[in-house]
Amino acid sequence: MPWPCISSARKSRSRSTAVRPERYLLVWSLVLVLLLAGCAGKQPKDGPPRSGSVMPRDLPEDPVPRKEPKSRYGNGPFYEVHGNRYEVMGSSYGYQERGVASWYGNKFHGRQTSSHERYDMYALTAAHKALPLPTYVRVKNLRNHKSVIVRVNDRGPFVANRIIDLSYSAALRLDMIRQGTSLVEVTAISFDEPPPPPPVARAPTEVKPEETKAIVPEKTEAVIYVQVGAFGDAENASRRFALLRSSGVGNAFVLEDNSQSPALYRVRIGPIVDVVQYDSLVARLQNLGISETHLVTE
Repeated sequence: MPWPCISSARKSRSRSTAVRPERYLLVWSLVLVLLLAGCAGKQPKDGPPRSGSVMPRDLPEDPVPRKEPKSRYGNGPFYEVHGNRYEVMGSSYGYQERGVASWYGNKFHGRQTSSHERYDMYALTAAHKALPLPTYVRVKNLRNHKSVIVRVNDRGPFVANRIIDLSYSAALRLDMIRQGTSLVEVTAISFDEPPPPPPVARAPTEVKPEETKAIVPEKTEAVIYVQVGAFGDAENASRRFALLRSSGVGNAFVLEDNSQSPALYRVRIGPIVDVVQYDSLVARLQNLGISETHLVTE
């Protein structure tokens, strides 16, 4: 327990000689107990390394993905946190998702992860609610197009609207430390993929020069929408849309999706400026009784 916490609360002794030693000791014992309890109750805030902490001179390079056996811990078929049930994926094959990433740092440094490894804020690791432990994934920041490969060895984040929790170094690589969150695309690097089929022998053909294709510049930023329902009945979609309009939620619209039969009517809100506005909108929708929302990017 830090001595400054105790010494800062000390008071000057009374000059009265009428105080009995037993009572004096009892009073100071109670004071010390209260001070210790107050110091112990202080929870450290999460964040970057504290001043004076050992920092790596250079950021770590991407880990080389390799096939690893599943961890003995953290890979049950399901688990519960705060009354919510989460199912663990049997395989990471084909997994790709866009959503909001956060990061965790000094507060959890050295603590045991769900896989019973120690969390190292300087390593390129991450926490995910459903991927098998461990899994290698590529995380791309859709705001600045920086990417990093991380090894998922922990569970989380158990916060609404977050799909992955990155280590401090991983967040530093993606340049998202200051804002705390960012819109990302997470793609699993799976070793469960079947080998590609052998090439089929073809008759020789005339070789023609390749056509020069115009280079289309990559979008600088992804556009965020919030989907609040996908209905097979247009009337149900209209009712959801009317609820949003009557509640003062702007930028709502109904998108008719004819890519499948029967058609789906998707009710969306947007575009959304950033993650902060997205979180605020989701909280507002929950107050309206709309808890099932999905982040959509274009």
